[in-house]
Amino acid sequence: MSGAGNAAAAVSLNEVKAYLRVETIADDALIAGLLRTATNLCEQFTGQVALASERTEQVPADGCWHRIAATPMKRLVTGVSIDAAGTETPLPVEEIETQIDFCGDGWVRVAPDTERVRARLTIEAGLAADWNDLPEAVRQGIIRLVAHLYAHRDGADDAGPPAAIAALWRPWRRMRLS
Repeated sequence: MSGAGNAAAAVSLNEVKAYLRVETIADDALIAGLLRTATNLCEQFTGQVALASERTEQVPADGCWHRIAATPMKRLVTGVSIDAAGTETPLPVEEIETQIDFCGDGWVRVAPDTERVRARLTIEAGLAADWNDLPEAVRQGIIRLVAHLYAHRDGADDAGPPAAIAALWRPWRRMRLS
């Protein structure tokens, strides 16, 4: 899954600062970085994209159905055909079939072509359009993880994040077995 390291902040900086009881702007950059880190960790733990964003993935152009890693999938944005030499050309949307199952997993099938080896697809995926629409447990877990990271940023005594964070995220966890 490409783009996973660029997660948008799932909660606002002001909300996190209020939780931390930080009133100055001196630590804004630090807190914003911790917020991005916490959002990425949330996405890794839950197996779902928190806020709707575009992700790119490559799939074989073999006419078979392939699951998209970024979930829950919202829509296909664009596609690019890639031949054996690595030359890229726009892929007509009618050559790509998409389905979204009841779990929100996206499935794509790219029509085979004599030249086409694979396709790079840009899709939109995410649990919510913005941080206000995120499930409250997911948001609270992110805020609590930021607070933990902020409080223990220089501490050698850090025993790891509180178990409450995993408890908040666990109902949203999606695991895939090979």
